[in-house]
Amino acid sequence: MKDLFGRAILDYQTNNEPQDLITETNISEADEMSVAYLFRSFKEMPKLEQKALQLSKGKILDVGCGAGSHSLYLQEKGFDVTSIDVSENAIQACQLRGLKNARVQNLLDIHNETFDTILLLMNGTGIFGTLAQTSIYLQKLKSLLNPNGQILIDSSDIIYIFDEEEDGSKWIPADGYYGELTFTVSYKNQTEKPFPWLYLDYNTLQNAAHANGLNCKLITEGKHFDYLAQLSLL
Repeated sequence: MKDLFGRAILDYQTNNEPQDLITETNISEADEMSVAYLFRSFKEMPKLEQKALQLSKGKILDVGCGAGSHSLYLQEKGFDVTSIDVSENAIQACQLRGLKNARVQNLLDIHNETFDTILLLMNGTGIFGTLAQTSIYLQKLKSLLNPNGQILIDSSDIIYIFDEEEDGSKWIPADGYYGELTFTVSYKNQTEKPFPWLYLDYNTLQNAAHANGLNCKLITEGKHFDYLAQLSLL
């Protein structure tokens, strides 16, 4: 792993000639993403993310924290926030930004800790990778929750991407779940090895949550097929 996403974040934080990230999937063409967007303030965040932060309570775990913007807002509000990411460069940037408890860690490797709120934002279901692995992650998240705790997670139903037939139905590839994508990230003329990334429609997330002993509540929907859900213990 070249950690190009994290390198872009660290370059931006340290003014080291940051450039746009180039992202591409197996069903979409290359698209430019401004690294500056990852450093947005609360006022610049989508309503869906703002809502998640407003609902956050107690001891908080921010999974896949990236540049740390969500964690920073909560820390400034006085919350005890643990921020994790698999990117060493991103965590270094978070520490430079002033996050007190940011560390390089995979969610599945957390042990002997529990939280009142677990955040998975900016398509939080992405880290599941595939639909088949969703239960593994939901069981891990469940084990990290305190009684009356909550998981706030967002995603999008990407059915809109697929072509519509004359009868109004959608043409969807027959192999696998349509939200399973393969992502490729490029930065400064380097390209990361492709990796799986999962978008879950709400009904599929709800079914998976119930199958793993979790309540699932739809909190709000965004303007482009995206939504915020709250998972809690049964």
